[in-house]
Amino acid sequence: MARKQSMLTFCFVLMLVSLAQTQAFSEGFPASQLQPQGYHQMYGVTQGSLRPQECAPRCTTRCSKTAYKKPCMFFCQKCCAKCLCVPPGTFGNKQVCPCYNNWKTKRGGPKCP
Repeated sequence: MARKQSMLTFCFVLMLVSLAQTQAFSEGFPASQLQPQGYHQMYGVTQGSLRPQECAPRCTTRCSKTAYKKPCMFFCQKCCAKCLCVPPGTFGNKQVCPCYNNWKTKRGGPKCP
């Protein structure tokens, strides 16, 4: 009988601990604690890390120094919609987003600015 009671007590304590952990996790931690170091640096740069509505501001930054803003924005947004990433900076750095880097025109030139 004593063994059954101690087993029930153990199960009850275990359930309480599990419930406490579940509540602590569901209340949430600051985003900085949940994401690995360096995540913010790669957000929007690695393939699939952007949401479609985030493409326009990223492309505005990407095309900010070109003399051909309209075509740059058009193709940047088209590439971002497909790849869900935009390389950092105003030029180059395409190696961080393979989809963006490897999408070519019919002539074999780069499609994405």
